[in-house]
Amino acid sequence: MARQTPTLAPGAWIPTGSDWGTHPAWLDTSSGAMRSETRFVDVLVIGAGQAGLAAAHELNRRGMRGFADGTSLAGTYQVLDAEVRPGGAWQHRWSTLTMATVNDIADLPGLSVGPHEPDDQASHVIPEYFTRYEEAFDLPIMRPVFVHSVHRDAGGYLVTTTAGTWQARAIINCTGTWSRPFIPHYPGIHSFAGLQMHTQDYRGPNQFTRKRVAVVGGGISATQHLAEIAPVAKSTAWFTRREPQWIESGGKLTSGLDVERSVRERVEKGLRPLSVVAATGLLVTASVREALAAGVFKRRPMFTRIEPDGLVQENGKLWRADSILWATGFRSELRHLAPLKLRTKYGGVMMSGTAVAGEPTLHLLGYGPTASTVGARWGARKAVRELIKVLGID
Repeated sequence: MARQTPTLAPGAWIPTGSDWGTHPAWLDTSSGAMRSETRFVDVLVIGAGQAGLAAAHELNRRGMRGFADGTSLAGTYQVLDAEVRPGGAWQHRWSTLTMATVNDIADLPGLSVGPHEPDDQASHVIPEYFTRYEEAFDLPIMRPVFVHSVHRDAGGYLVTTTAGTWQARAIINCTGTWSRPFIPHYPGIHSFAGLQMHTQDYRGPNQFTRKRVAVVGGGISATQHLAEIAPVAKSTAWFTRREPQWIESGGKLTSGLDVERSVRERVEKGLRPLSVVAATGLLVTASVREALAAGVFKRRPMFTRIEPDGLVQENGKLWRADSILWATGFRSELRHLAPLKLRTKYGGVMMSGTAVAGEPTLHLLGYGPTASTVGARWGARKAVRELIKVLGID
């Protein structure tokens, strides 16, 4: 059951976890860091989603070995993952997100996703693929391990976790965004008497049957939610900050070099990365085209405040709502890096390629232009190539 309004924390949503079926380490961090004898490793990879797996594969390919406790081997690495099982954020996606509706998933290096049906659940296909990938390359992944903090240290970085303390000469951070859903603050947000939830808590359209549902956000998830909810809801309203920009490309995203360049330019200035939609526009798939024809995507400007029984629109009229679904995106999960003080005054991290500017032993994959499977592939190659040179391991 999704969390009710009184406990809603704008900008810092914490998932309910009641029906997840798994309990990743990032879901409950109350246990704190565990003290242990410090383990030493050359490269520590944080996160085992698509970026973490691509990085681990590249480290393997370049001859580095998995960490082994009690040994003093050179050229070692270890992957720490906060999930209970392989699959990254994909294992938590809603059941109606299928391989036909999900954004393009490219093969990770060395092993293809394999055959699947368009109606197969993405939350099954991709975790199964990641499991096969980890096993095929015997990747050294420890889970569930939550990283509490990363500090600079004479030997590189000191990392405190729920599985003890690590010292690493270099870090490849691959923690993605799923554990940091974002809900903007609006006046009256805590007064709403109905149900509020974020995309992260969304489990499918049936929970909105015969409800008046306000969907907030102009991204891909918002359009997917609307297309599913509209046929079963009493009524829906779509609120966005700007007019949607629809793109026709045969049902596939064609982001290209221009998009990559614009995203890269932003992060190299220390600005927040652009969202996928801001960079590419909204893809018109078969289901989206059907919903467009049915009038589902009639966009309304953002409301000015929230009342107990609805949202006050720009024109002053109240749109009565039983539920608000916040499809307002995510922020990069970098809280464990806070002791490093990487944020600029613009809210982003200044980057130089995949590395933090001025810090060649700290790479962020899945951040900025590497926030896709394709980006993770070339980002992993670039990051590992540079690290091996900087660390003098080759």
